[in-house]
Amino acid sequence: MLSHRAFPALAALLVTLSLPALAQTVKVTPLGGFDGEFCAQDRALVFEDPNGTRVLYDPGRTVVGAADPRLGKIDVILVSHMHGDHVGGSHTKAVGAGTCASPDASVSDLPNSGAVNIALAKKAKIVTGSEMPPFFAAKLKVNGGNPADSLLARFGGSVTVGGVRIATVTAMHSNGLDPDYIGGDLGKAMKEAGIAGDVGLATGYVLRFSNGLVAYLSGDTGITGDQELVVRKHYQARLAVMNIGDVYTTGPAEAAYVINELVKPASVIVSHANEAGTVDGKLRAGSKTEAFIKASKVPVHVPLSGKTMEFDATGQCTTGC
Repeated sequence: MLSHRAFPALAALLVTLSLPALAQTVKVTPLGGFDGEFCAQDRALVFEDPNGTRVLYDPGRTVVGAADPRLGKIDVILVSHMHGDHVGGSHTKAVGAGTCASPDASVSDLPNSGAVNIALAKKAKIVTGSEMPPFFAAKLKVNGGNPADSLLARFGGSVTVGGVRIATVTAMHSNGLDPDYIGGDLGKAMKEAGIAGDVGLATGYVLRFSNGLVAYLSGDTGITGDQELVVRKHYQARLAVMNIGDVYTTGPAEAAYVINELVKPASVIVSHANEAGTVDGKLRAGSKTEAFIKASKVPVHVPLSGKTMEFDATGQCTTGC
């Protein structure tokens, strides 16, 4: 049995042994429509755990299909909701096509979705909450994939893939399934009637990486009490990805309230501006991105496409910001 004098030395040894893991960083790489810019349709982010697990969040329209060389290895795909700019109803024909304010999205991914096509090509898991998993399972199966690769993480629960713990949290946003994903006579009748398929509620995500970093991915949510009670108080998120586009999602002022008063992370990555946030890689004056940065009380990091940022366990950016 250890004497009481041995406990301080043992504690010091355990701390020392844990330091290398804690010192490791999570890499975050935006896959936007224009190299070095933050543009109107930019949603996709790749999170790389220190152990090498790579998580693609909301592939949207700026990933140039499943063969996009920027993707590399993808182990997990997260989809916050079924709108085309997140799940990928179509995608750009090339990086830099169109303009930053109005990017090209001329290549259809229907009826599968970009998320499904990427999962098939990369043999990746698709993790979603609510009632979305059966939809993705069916799409994987009909295309020769494994329906078991569509995993559920229902509110209050979690699933761990490749050492990354994934939980879903409340996101107040619509989540109708475009009938074009359904197709056939049923899809045609639904489209003519102006109704969408029901795949349950939209979700946000909380990820816990192997270095201890906890990240909140907001999806397109508005303001909710869960951002304080669940995201901050229970999960203790230190990094946030926050939408700011207004009209369809929270506006810059509302998003700043979420960050400043509810989630209170150490830092935040801005997302979903629905306009050109930068010009020549510099913040565009008068933009929603600028307004959000001015209103935020924590460091705001602008996701310039292709530029990797690294975050430590406390949510502080150590490189690339």
